[in-house]
Amino acid sequence: MYQALYRKWRPQTFADVIGQQHITDTLRAQLRTGRLSHAYLFTGTRGTGKTTCAKILARAVNCEHPVNGDPCNRCAACRGILDGSVLDVTEIDAASNNGVDNIRDLRDETRYTPAQVKKRVFIIDEVHMLSIGAFNALLKTLEEPPEHVLFILATTELHKVPATILSRCQRFDFRRIAAADITRRLLEVAGQEGIPLEEDAARLIARLADGAMRDALSMLDRAAAAGAVDEQTVTRALGVLGQGDGLRLAEALKVGDLAAAIGLLDEYYDEGRDLAAVYDQMLGLIRDALLVKTSKTDVSALLSPAYGVKTLQKLCDGLASSTLLAWSRAIAQALDRMRGAADRRIEAELCAVRLCSLGAADHDTLDGRVEALEEKLKHGIPVAPAAPAAAAPRRAAPPPPGEADAPPPPGDDDAPPWLEDEQQALDAQQPAQTAPPASKATAWPQWPALLEALTGKINTGAHTNLKLSARAIEEDGGLVLLCEDSVTAMLAKAEPTIKVIREQVAALAGAPLKVKVREAGDEAIYQKNTAVDAIIGRAKKFDIPMKEL
Repeated sequence: MYQALYRKWRPQTFADVIGQQHITDTLRAQLRTGRLSHAYLFTGTRGTGKTTCAKILARAVNCEHPVNGDPCNRCAACRGILDGSVLDVTEIDAASNNGVDNIRDLRDETRYTPAQVKKRVFIIDEVHMLSIGAFNALLKTLEEPPEHVLFILATTELHKVPATILSRCQRFDFRRIAAADITRRLLEVAGQEGIPLEEDAARLIARLADGAMRDALSMLDRAAAAGAVDEQTVTRALGVLGQGDGLRLAEALKVGDLAAAIGLLDEYYDEGRDLAAVYDQMLGLIRDALLVKTSKTDVSALLSPAYGVKTLQKLCDGLASSTLLAWSRAIAQALDRMRGAADRRIEAELCAVRLCSLGAADHDTLDGRVEALEEKLKHGIPVAPAAPAAAAPRRAAPPPPGEADAPPPPGDDDAPPWLEDEQQALDAQQPAQTAPPASKATAWPQWPALLEALTGKINTGAHTNLKLSARAIEEDGGLVLLCEDSVTAMLAKAEPTIKVIREQVAALAGAPLKVKVREAGDEAIYQKNTAVDAIIGRAKKFDIPMKEL
């Protein structure tokens, strides 16, 4: 019968245990000197070797010919414990034997001396599952067990174990196994098993295992069913995102190519990948990119094995750290929504829309937005000016509701008689026009010189926003700063920025000029108003002073 790889390749000696040398060295030293404790507590995440070390320790204390603290695995005691024929070594699953009666039965068994080996060993796995009554029943025996008894407790949730139990045991904390150690072990196992395993695939499995050797071997077992194991085989077998796939999606988000990003998500969805897991892996890529982007020292040892420093540096060109942080927040919010979403695919696609169209509100601070704009400018990414929206003709507003007797707004058809006379006189003096005259607006040639003159004289954020999101046009004898967004317009209008701008404009033009700030799409509307023209003409005839606003 086929045996799973994680069972077949379970370490048989302390020397075979991967990534827990701080524990195995201590246990071997205790075995060599005979300074064993009566109770041990092994704690750590899943798949790190807790139960394996417990079984090795059970054989080592009973081995007839120990080798430097390790069991020989050849004597009768070792062989009997390995095949389960020695009943003096008992392994209990506390998840299914968690009652007071189970612990009482165990306590009664401790009275009897071992029949076949030197010590009776009780391995209680997942000990945190015991009930409060069961813990209390175990306390006295655990504190003062008979000399021929050894307790080994194992748990993944140390915080659930009472302090009274912890104080009676010698505790060992198992660490997550390093990805490099897992990769090396996977290649060794694959070589022994005749599995063609590429190093890139081994690194991907090691990253996905999250420090658990057992999980890594199980993943290798699944991927090896298809034959040769490369990165593409692993991603198909496990339904995860490969290194190249993650970079492709990140590049599409970087340039704001929404069609490409949605296409990649659809491709991953059709391949059966969990889109929540796709975004979860994207968070890992963003984390590595942030380390490379913000650290001033070598961080290669801190990066996950999936991506190299040069690859991440290339990805970070044109991406500010504030943008990467905005991505991480948007993805984290999407993952929260996807947990309760009826259609996770739609939520994933909406997240891509948000990532491709980050705005000012998506950055934590104004400094973060300025940093993102400066990064785009530094790497030559063009920022296309928004086309001004066509202005709709304005019509006079109707009177407020309830004021039925209010006079109607003046218009061409219902103007007063004296206005009609004035209008006829004006029409006789100028040719008829079929359309209202358009405002004459041309680009101001001194705009680059103005930006240069403003350097160091106004706020850095305002200067950067003007450089990237504004332009100057000449209009009706004055100067208009046309801004693409409300943030740039707000910064330009603020004092003392607008005052400095006017001073520099006057210096460049050689004379004072009117300077207005306007947001794109909010251009002034010029429409012939005959009533107003008639009033102005009549005022001029009688030399009435007028003030232009």
